[in-house]
Amino acid sequence: MEINSSVTEFILFGLTRDVEKEKVVFVVFLFFYCAILLFNSLIIITIRYSRMLGSPMYFFLFYLSFADTCFATTTAPRLMVDAISKKKVISYNECMTQIFAFHFFGCLEILVLIIMSFDRYVAICKPLRYTTIMSQHVCGSLLKLAWMGSCIHSSVQVSLILNLPFCGPNVIDHYFCDVQPVLKLACMDTYIINLLIVSNSGTICTVSFILLIISYVFILHSLSHRSAEGRKKAFSTCTSHITVVILFFVPCIFTYTRPLVIFPVDKMVAVFYTIGTPLLNPLIYTLRNADIKKAMKKLWCNQL
Repeated sequence: MEINSSVTEFILFGLTRDVEKEKVVFVVFLFFYCAILLFNSLIIITIRYSRMLGSPMYFFLFYLSFADTCFATTTAPRLMVDAISKKKVISYNECMTQIFAFHFFGCLEILVLIIMSFDRYVAICKPLRYTTIMSQHVCGSLLKLAWMGSCIHSSVQVSLILNLPFCGPNVIDHYFCDVQPVLKLACMDTYIINLLIVSNSGTICTVSFILLIISYVFILHSLSHRSAEGRKKAFSTCTSHITVVILFFVPCIFTYTRPLVIFPVDKMVAVFYTIGTPLLNPLIYTLRNADIKKAMKKLWCNQL
């Protein structure tokens, strides 16, 4: 990457400057990150090797868990290393790479959630045509579009930052490189750039959230025509999906749909959607999904 400034490295402020608190941060987030790797890996391996989970929903859940793992990995290791390091330095190129990876896997998670909502809509509202509409070819094509959309989104984000000059302070008031904290350090007027970033990330988050909520409203409305058992099963599935959507999108909308203003609460909000959501997603899906629990029990009991 070509460096368009006199700044060759940034200093990450981190979650706290207190040495004792940093030790606590390291221990707590090491536990969280290991739990994220463990839980999401369990889902990935279970879906990959279980014959019980061959439907499109689990195909997309496989990639949601993959995206969760990668999304958390873009920030958690750096946070833990900086918590026990005296010098919290990240090079310019590493910072740009982190921004790209963070937005790539974040956008991938958003698009996979949208595809999963479409899958549930077809399964519940058009059950007789489900296997035709959600064929293996269609599922693969939707996933390829999600990867392409994520690449375009993250490339746009990084390209906007690469054109900015950085010639003054280089301390990022955050625990990872993200667009808005880095934008604050640019030595030029970034009003237009910020509008473009908000129109990119903010629009994706807001529009996706609205589309997801509308789709689940249609799904829940259609359940009135089902049997009691069918309603219970479909409602359980939709409830877990809606919970995931709210947990992920509300913090993202708070962060990416406002002007370039940094609040003290931003770091904790970021912790919630960068660490909390990847940790809670597998728990929500496994605890509320009888099929996954059965498949896990069968697969791992046979292995033991």
